[in-house]
Amino acid sequence: MNLALISSLRSHAATLALVCFGLVGCVTAQQPNQPPAGFKALFNGKDLAGWRGGDTFDHRKYLAMEPEKRAKQDADWTADMLKHWSVENGDLVNDGHGKYATTVEEYGDFELLVDYRTVPKADSGLYLRGVPQVQIWDYTEEAKFNIGANKGSGGLWNNSPGAPGKDPLVLADKPFGQWNSFRVVMVGSRVSVWLNGKMVVDHAILENYYDRKTAIPARGPILLQTHGNEIRWKNIFIREIGAGEAAKILKEKGSAGFKPVFNGKDFAGWDGPVDNYEIIDGAVVCKPKKGGTIFTKEQYGDFVARVEFKLPPGGNNGLAVRYPGTGDTAYVGMCEIQVLDENYEQATKSKIDPRQAHGSAYGMAAAQRGYQRPIGEWNFEEVTVKGSKIKVELNGTVILDTDLSTIDPTTFMAKSPHPGRDRKVGHFGFAGHNDPVAFRNIQIKKLD
Repeated sequence: MNLALISSLRSHAATLALVCFGLVGCVTAQQPNQPPAGFKALFNGKDLAGWRGGDTFDHRKYLAMEPEKRAKQDADWTADMLKHWSVENGDLVNDGHGKYATTVEEYGDFELLVDYRTVPKADSGLYLRGVPQVQIWDYTEEAKFNIGANKGSGGLWNNSPGAPGKDPLVLADKPFGQWNSFRVVMVGSRVSVWLNGKMVVDHAILENYYDRKTAIPARGPILLQTHGNEIRWKNIFIREIGAGEAAKILKEKGSAGFKPVFNGKDFAGWDGPVDNYEIIDGAVVCKPKKGGTIFTKEQYGDFVARVEFKLPPGGNNGLAVRYPGTGDTAYVGMCEIQVLDENYEQATKSKIDPRQAHGSAYGMAAAQRGYQRPIGEWNFEEVTVKGSKIKVELNGTVILDTDLSTIDPTTFMAKSPHPGRDRKVGHFGFAGHNDPVAFRNIQIKKLD
């Protein structure tokens, strides 16, 4: 081989290496179904190991089945799935029919990468934690323009009309015959989607298709839903997101306007029995067997508060909302938002009213349970107070969204009156209950 040809080949190889450097898509094109660093492959490119059959079915009801009934349901769904799914040259292929490919394993917070290639009039999607769906469809099918097909794939199709994420932000689908690439980041109920490198959903809440009054499950399977025509899949990779990274994602979104109200060093700007609290590693901690409500010297009307908290087993505290400065904030303030160990009943061997569970407006409105981090991990919580309305979002999932003015006082827990419920302004603080509950990164954004 002459030297000129060798030089030319070396130059071409160097150029290709530069083009591919750092680009996952290029790497996986050479080695399909090989996960990038930090990810694991859900599809091995050879068979359906790790997958079962599934359907549009509430995952909570699935888990509530008796084991024998659930095993039979799995067997029936899987038998049907295997008739319509196959592996061809490293591609996972569905013929447009049958039950959905469903991961045996369940996932909480994650980053998901998926490549797919479809044909005209195909219709498909990604179910996240068993909930439909990140939409995939034929963006040229005029018969479906009236329901949004011309807007492209990637939207959270089953969200309510007009809700954030329902429609993709941009049309990002590639022409038929080309592979498309999804990147999905899910923290709590919040979902961000990129299609072919373009953001199509920005941190939108995925609504629970099965019961819109209830948040989606904290964990669940990934489903490849398909019907109508052939679709091919490959490079299906997932990376689980830990508590620290999840909190970072949540803090970075919508951070404009927030101001710290605790400096991490001392109690400057705070009032109340601060001697009953201490500062450990930049966090406010209630001293054991101490308590009392400490609060910001500044008062707030409508606001959003962000705080990270960590609980000991059986830990109990609370967020004082529009507190007047004296008295029991659960009653004289607008409300106390409970901060309580998710497993308080097991830890203390005592039963609680649902309106005492974490995130609840104490004694008035019960929050949804099951979204707290394990003991020893930090949780990220955002509380929005607007007029008489309270919304609590825990680790990316809305667990309480209520209007206190609409609650019949005769239904309050123990029929105890809450004279502060209608307060329009007050302090923000912590209602210590003798347990070493820790709070850090405390920020508030005024809305008025």
